[in-house]
Order: sequence, then structure tokens, then C-alpha cells
Amino acid sequence: MQSLLRLLQAPRTVSKAPSVQRDSIGFVLDDGRHVDVLRVRDPRARRIKLSVDERGARLSLPLRASLVSGERFLHEHRDWLRLQLAAQGEHAGEGLTRGVTESLPLRGQDVALRWIGGRAMRIDVDLDGGLSFAAPVTAGDAGLRRTLRDFYEAQGRADVGRWLPRYLDGLPRAPRRILFKRTSSQWGSLAPDGTLSLDLALVLARPSAFEYVLVHELCHLLHADHSRRFWREVEMRFPAWRDERHYFHAEGRRLKARLRGLLAG
Repeated sequence: MQSLLRLLQAPRTVSKAPSVQRDSIGFVLDDGRHVDVLRVRDPRARRIKLSVDERGARLSLPLRASLVSGERFLHEHRDWLRLQLAAQGEHAGEGLTRGVTESLPLRGQDVALRWIGGRAMRIDVDLDGGLSFAAPVTAGDAGLRRTLRDFYEAQGRADVGRWLPRYLDGLPRAPRRILFKRTSSQWGSLAPDGTLSLDLALVLARPSAFEYVLVHELCHLLHADHSRRFWREVEMRFPAWRDERHYFHAEGRRLKARLRGLLAG
């Protein structure tokens, strides 16, 4: 009888948490340029915020803010937006162009690049430390970018392969697997299943900075948070971690933009 009554009762309505809403708005800068600004209404946002990264401009609004107030904020900060977009463009540098690109960023340096013919696309490290990019004449831009991405990932995996063994002692386990991908803000992350994700732009950074990110994420195998216990583990394994954090604060945006420029398309 009770089960029958439960079936006849109206189902309880469960209120859903407000979701993030995204759309794009056009905006004209004082110099006449038209730019698209990503507008995000986020229930977690506490104030109106305008930001610029390698993906472009983003206007974040709390749910209580009106669209009019957001557009007013955008107009009030149009000079700042113009300067930030210009700086972002300078960070990006040139893209990858066959026969034109003369160097590639790798491990904190611009390494000389020479283009050679070949039946298959590949990038090799020469004996003198330079790079050779072999590609057939018929190779398209997408294939060139894919070859460069594969080269960067191979170099990143080689670096991790050299560093990882020295830091495994004292950890409960090794990472389940290691992935390289392009991220907008993070440099690394550790998933609950033990998957370690690293930003591909780390291969462009100086090696000590890349190594620090690896150590940072490995220490999350011990402590999932950023508590004092976590930072003690980082300090014990990588005492110069503060220097590398300063490096990322100064160079991080440029590194991500440089990679995006090379692999864009």
C-alpha cells in the first residue's frame, strides 16, 4: 500500500544549480579594429571582470549583473583591452611557415631551424644542436603543424623520462599515464585516477621550470590539496620551486601564446 502511495505522489522537483552561460559579443576598439569578446555569466563570479589570454578577450559577469552593466564595463576599459590585445599579439610571434621560419623555441632557447626535402615529414635534432625539418614539397600547413606538435610531445616525454625516476622514491605510486595537451591557464594537473596532464608549452620553457611542474604534480600523489604538508613535500624535492614560479609569472603568457601561434590553424 505504501509503495502504491509513493507511486501516486507527485515527483519532487529538484532545483538545478545555475549553469554557466556563454556567448560572443562584437566590440570596436578605438583604433577601429573589430574584436570578439567572450561573455560568460558565471554563478561563481563575484564581480565583473575583463581578462585577456592567448584565446582572446573574456568578460565575466556574476548572475546578478545586467548585460548593460557588462557592456558599460567593457567600454570603460577599452584602452586597457586594446593594450592587452596588442601585447598578446607581440607574445605570439610568427606562425610556422615552410622555408620562412628560421628557428623554433625549445627548452628556453630559440633553436636554429633548417628546411630540407624528404618523402616523410619529421623533425630531427642535428649534431650541432640545431633542428632539421624534413617535408615534401606537397606538404600542407596542417601536416607541418601536426609534425611540430608530435616533435614537441616527443621531446617532452624524453624530458619526463629522464626526470621521473629520481622523484618516484617516497611516492605511493607512479602516475597511471602521462598526457600532453594545450591548456589555457594550468601548467599541469593530476586526475583522481592518477593521470598526469602536462601543458605542451612546458617544452618551450627552460628545463628547470618544466621539471618543477612535474615535481609539483607528483607531490599531489601524496596530498591532493595545496596545504603546508604539500608544499613541504615540494620543498624537500625541489628547493628552488619559488624561482620557477616567478619564471612562469614573468614568461608563462608568452610561452603559451608562442605555442598557440606555431600550432594555430
